[in-house]
Amino acid sequence: MDTWLAIASKRDVRDYAPTPIPPEVEHRILDSGRLSGSSRNTQRWEFVVVEAAQQELAEAVYAPHNVATAALVIALVGDAGGFDVGRASQNMMLAAWNDGVASCPNGIRDPEAAARICGGDVKMILSFGYPAKPRDVAARSADEWSARAKRAPLEELVRRV
Repeated sequence: MDTWLAIASKRDVRDYAPTPIPPEVEHRILDSGRLSGSSRNTQRWEFVVVEAAQQELAEAVYAPHNVATAALVIALVGDAGGFDVGRASQNMMLAAWNDGVASCPNGIRDPEAAARICGGDVKMILSFGYPAKPRDVAARSADEWSARAKRAPLEELVRRV
């Protein structure tokens, strides 16, 4: 998938089909996080794939359904700063979308429970799965996807000094 098309067409998805994610796709998602840049290349994170404790972790986020029904849940754990966590998270979500796997970042309601489950300070919880309602990305150009996005217009967000 073209990078601009992936960025323009990606939306956070909270309803997943019950289709498992193949191991090679999971590997690419995780490796894209590893390949993310970080401050001084310190990579102060660990990517925790939550399997046995998925339902328990779901109760630690604001929208439990996102995590409870996902085919893959990854917690970013460690001492990475917010900017680095964001870079790794976005890399993983775009790599997933390249393979047709949707995703959603999840706000952490109970950080102590998340830390207990994941074995450290949880900075981000990402849920992944094939969308319950498939999207035909090729049906529109990247510019058409961009125009349809429910976002503030660029002219309201850009200022030159």
